Amino acid sequence: MKAITITDVAKHAKVSKSTVSQYLNKRYEYMSEKTRKKIEEAIEELNYQPNIIARSLKQKSTFTVGVVVANILHTFSTQIIRAIENYFYKHGFQIIVCNADDQPEKEKNYIEMLRAKQVDGIIIFPTGDNLDLYKRMKSDQFPVVFMDRAIEELNIATVMLDNHFASKLAVDQFVEKGYENIAIITTSIFRNISPRLERIQGYKEALELHGIPVNLDYIKTADAEEISDKLSELFELKNPPQAILAGNDIVLNEVLRYMKKHNMNIPDDVAVIGIDEVSYADFYTPTITTVNQPAIEMANQAAQLLLNQINKTGKEDTSVHRLKPTLLLRNSC
Repeated sequence: MKAITITDVAKHAKVSKSTVSQYLNKRYEYMSEKTRKKIEEAIEELNYQPNIIARSLKQKSTFTVGVVVANILHTFSTQIIRAIENYFYKHGFQIIVCNADDQPEKEKNYIEMLRAKQVDGIIIFPTGDNLDLYKRMKSDQFPVVFMDRAIEELNIATVMLDNHFASKLAVDQFVEKGYENIAIITTSIFRNISPRLERIQGYKEALELHGIPVNLDYIKTADAEEISDKLSELFELKNPPQAILAGNDIVLNEVLRYMKKHNMNIPDDVAVIGIDEVSYADFYTPTITTVNQPAIEMANQAAQLLLNQINKTGKEDTSVHRLKPTLLLRNSC
């Protein structure tokens, strides 16, 4: 059976090939609603399937972008992926999502695979250990945007949270409630992952602003499976913490499990605030105060920066864009 072509669609709809092409590229502003309807009906009646490969060769674009997340288990990561997919779908692009599991080798393999597939650009939550690879993309003028984590010396456009302010919001709330023995726990800072380091630094700065000495015994970092041990260390101290800042949603999960296992009451035994909003925060008992990242706004900004690079529109932007978090007050503090 002969393959249906764009010419067949144009004849059936009684419009020009260029009009059908504009329709397929979603340039609807160039045609009336009646014309759109005719083309849509012709495509359906003829069962026309656009030749994606031919379209890619002609327009020098695969209309595909990659997203390499550091750890897909983070609520923030899934929120970002969903918003990026929605943004690019509206612009006629598809996305390929890869999960690096915070492993530089896995990240490297995924980036190389995506480039081999000739994606038009990549949004990366960088592990930080593939500097040569990042530099090569930069020198190749390949469209790339970093998300959540900064490597400022590379001059790659980056979108991330104002992490210092996120910690300050939490510490300010703890102090307002009368707590002074305040601890922070983050996942491992191995490889100097910038959000975790910045949240610890923001925590220290906020304590100092309130005239509270920084107690290094109250600062803990560990992989998720070791968080429980770190909590035990905190509560075995001569002066255990009155409040805990969980550095991300994974840490918050571990903190809440520990509290339940040891029959500790929140906030009576210890107050808790988590950085990253989680789906259960407003119905957990007690409800959990969180510092919320503007995930949709961050995703849209990263997607726009990448699309500008792909389309070569606007002035080159290599800056780090930091967005402000908000404190969602509930009953855990």
